[in-house]
Amino acid sequence: MATSSSSRKSTVTEGICYLVGSGPGDPGLLTLKGKACIEAADVLVYDYLCNPELLRHAKPGTQRIYVGKKARDHAMKQEDINALVVKLTKEGKTVTRLKGGDPVLFGRGAEEAQELAEAGVKFEIVPGITSAIAGPAYAGIPVTHRSHASQLTIFTGHEDPTKAETSLDYAKLAQAEGTKVFLMGVERMGEITGELMKHGAKAETPMALVRWATHGRQQTLVATLGTMAQRVKETGFKAPAVAVVGDVVNERQSINWFENRPLFGKRVVVTRTRQQIGAVSKQLADLGADVIELPTIRITEPTNPVEFGELVQDCHTYDWIVFSSPNGVEAFFKMFDKLFDDARAIGGARIAVIGPGTGVKIRERHLAVDLMPEKDFVAEGLVKAFRDHQDIENLKVLWVRAEEVRDVVADGLTALGAIVDEAQAYKTVAETEDNLDGIERLKEEGADVITFTSASTVEHFLALGVPLPEGIRTASIGPVTSAEMKKRGLKVDVEAKEHTIPGLVKAVREMLVG
Repeated sequence: MATSSSSRKSTVTEGICYLVGSGPGDPGLLTLKGKACIEAADVLVYDYLCNPELLRHAKPGTQRIYVGKKARDHAMKQEDINALVVKLTKEGKTVTRLKGGDPVLFGRGAEEAQELAEAGVKFEIVPGITSAIAGPAYAGIPVTHRSHASQLTIFTGHEDPTKAETSLDYAKLAQAEGTKVFLMGVERMGEITGELMKHGAKAETPMALVRWATHGRQQTLVATLGTMAQRVKETGFKAPAVAVVGDVVNERQSINWFENRPLFGKRVVVTRTRQQIGAVSKQLADLGADVIELPTIRITEPTNPVEFGELVQDCHTYDWIVFSSPNGVEAFFKMFDKLFDDARAIGGARIAVIGPGTGVKIRERHLAVDLMPEKDFVAEGLVKAFRDHQDIENLKVLWVRAEEVRDVVADGLTALGAIVDEAQAYKTVAETEDNLDGIERLKEEGADVITFTSASTVEHFLALGVPLPEGIRTASIGPVTSAEMKKRGLKVDVEAKEHTIPGLVKAVREMLVG
């Protein structure tokens, strides 16, 4: 029965449910509004096809509920999902319901919206980029083209076309002009292509399947309408995949941009902290790599934050402040901002950093870097840079460091006559929760390379007890990391010539493709 606007208004709670299309997989294809909805959420309810990277936009403490559904494996039935989002919204929560692709294109988002409307709670539908268009595009196949197709037909392959009550009219689909795209049809490929040909579609029509479209592990299978079912059997091609039928498939030969990148088809494991992992992943993904993010360490507050705060408070009394990592910069200024309202409170202290990555973090604070090693971006290189730069006898130096680092900087600068105070800004602990997906992927799919960016990433990866796949190669960011790898029985296949993230990425690229 219809509900009047006045009666519905009286039942509306403070909660709201956003039905958000998360896009086809590439995290860069999430819309700005979709990102804002994730950031605002008290509860995230998400599907199987939602890229886990998107969940990192959520604020701390956001509840996460997985309701993923894939063939013959449903974490939760649709009616239960409907009831869940209604219940949570009625409780006054901001609920973001993340659905792969677009929420209403074969995504059953309309059913969830209807349940929310009938319950009298607020909701919004936030469209997303559908794999029906993005999948072919990432395979170099435009769904429309002036030379081939000015019409696009999209249908679901989830329905059994041989059943008597099928709602799809294969006679009309077969005769439709232009490009045809269908989703969720890999398991019924023989029946679907058979029905299309039975009703007049030409067997020689070009056809492609795009699996895990827009992900680094994307795979594309090209055949014809008449041969695709057999090719699926021969290759073992699996869901999730988008099927595209039409002459536009031939354009792939000239505009296959995504799969032509240098590291496409290579799988690389990144072991940095979750906060830092994105910079490495992006550079590798931009080269086409399928990146497995497997953080092994997590940055936490120092054991004695009061002592650290007192040293930060006195930072203006030092001649030099030395930062040996980006994490140290972030921890220092997080405390600094709590203590001071004016950036000038840092006084006249000059700033030294161990390498370019740390320097970038300093410049983000609109501060200059006064000293950095020219090429050896390790503790020994920083001590040498001081030795070559000036006489530091009796100068006061504040070294901002992790709790568990080598004493090279303090010992080296003290030997040069400096008065060194050590500000333990953070400690590194094992990551035990935010790497389960990465561990599972590494075990199931293997990898070509695993990268290590510090001695602690080596230590804590090995502590996980995850066996390295046969044939996997290793990449180290620099000599300290390499020494830790060798100490623990790991072979070092390549070490970055420049001990930076770009240097590590370059080393991986050269090792894999020359």
